[in-house]
Amino acid sequence: MRPLRAVPTALPPPPLARPDAVRRLSLDVARRLDGLVQGDHLGHLPGPGTEAAEARAYGPGDDVRRLDWAVTARTCEPHVRTTVAERELETTLVVDLSSSMSFGTAGAEKRDVALALAAAFLHLCSRPGDRVAGLVVGGDGLRSLPARAGRAGSLATLSTLLRQPRSETGIGPGLGAALTALTRRPRRRGLTVVLSDLGDPVDTWQRPLRLVAAKHEVVVVQVVDRRELALPDVGVLHLVDPETGRQEQLRTSARTRQRYAAAAAERAEQQRRSVLAAGASHVAVRTDADWLPQLVRFLATRRRLRGAGRRSGGPA
Repeated sequence: MRPLRAVPTALPPPPLARPDAVRRLSLDVARRLDGLVQGDHLGHLPGPGTEAAEARAYGPGDDVRRLDWAVTARTCEPHVRTTVAERELETTLVVDLSSSMSFGTAGAEKRDVALALAAAFLHLCSRPGDRVAGLVVGGDGLRSLPARAGRAGSLATLSTLLRQPRSETGIGPGLGAALTALTRRPRRRGLTVVLSDLGDPVDTWQRPLRLVAAKHEVVVVQVVDRRELALPDVGVLHLVDPETGRQEQLRTSARTRQRYAAAAAERAEQQRRSVLAAGASHVAVRTDADWLPQLVRFLATRRRLRGAGRRSGGPA
């Protein structure tokens, strides 16, 4: 059963997207994020390129310019460093806009933050030759967005995302169904970005997430609201499950708030561990703070760790 959530009363529904609003959002993201991910992805096939891969023993026909002197000195046998062929990146954005995402108690709803993050990744993954596709999870089903390249393609994808209707009921496929649909798509190895609150039960999405991560690099950005982690001290709280419509009256005593916070922390940790166990990267972004610094810290850490892995000769 999903955790009950307070009914938001102060936040208005997001306005319909206008072309100029889409353009301003994309330009703002471009100014603030430019350079954070550009050049940060690798090809996945061995071949001519500039990125180092693994070392192997020297054999007839190998280019002596590829000799890895550090490994050769360590093993006392000649080794060459193979490279990874440079390829265009194909990215798929899985955007969860189910009813549980239409919730927020601070400055924005979770779906607003998810859409802003989608705009950021559209910019970061739109180098020349790269393509970005989309898969939207909503109350009206799964909507597939074709892979598009270039700035015009990113704007078109973002405009479509911003025009997605709000989902007010729990009817429709969940995140697990979307990830399962991805595993059935014949596409080359690339990057998959999942933007969701991971509100569905873990056992419905962990296995398909593992199947996607077995072939693609996967980044899961979990959008969290503060009231999912702690209850306010407001006396009696009226709660509604956005997925089922179930309603409850809850007295927010000190003991109740303590138990809720402990259960919420345990659930968040289970979700994080499940994502990592599936072979994906995980970052949590909150609605009560600017999403940009949270994303920047994750990307900077990710780049630093990948750079350390390349220098040590380990997996990148």
